[in-house]
Amino acid sequence: MPMDASKAAARAVEHVTAMTGRSAESVVGMERTDGDGWRVTVEVVETRRIPDSADILAVYETEVDADGELVAYRRVRRYPRGRVERE
Repeated sequence: MPMDASKAAARAVEHVTAMTGRSAESVVGMERTDGDGWRVTVEVVETRRIPDSADILAVYETEVDADGELVAYRRVRRYPRGRVERE
């Protein structure tokens, strides 16, 4: 039975936390990959600052397979908390 989205997200957060040593802020994206895996985008606090509005955040893209094992991950961007992106 394929892994559901919430379990895949939880596993991706565990993997990113273990690989980076930093705390995950949130899951900001998900999509199913070819097969039974998931691509999960996780936002991480890279640098904590005072005040916390000055924190530096990063977004990591991960892929987990049907068993929840990490297949790939990479940091795709860094930015200060509160920065609004233009679309």
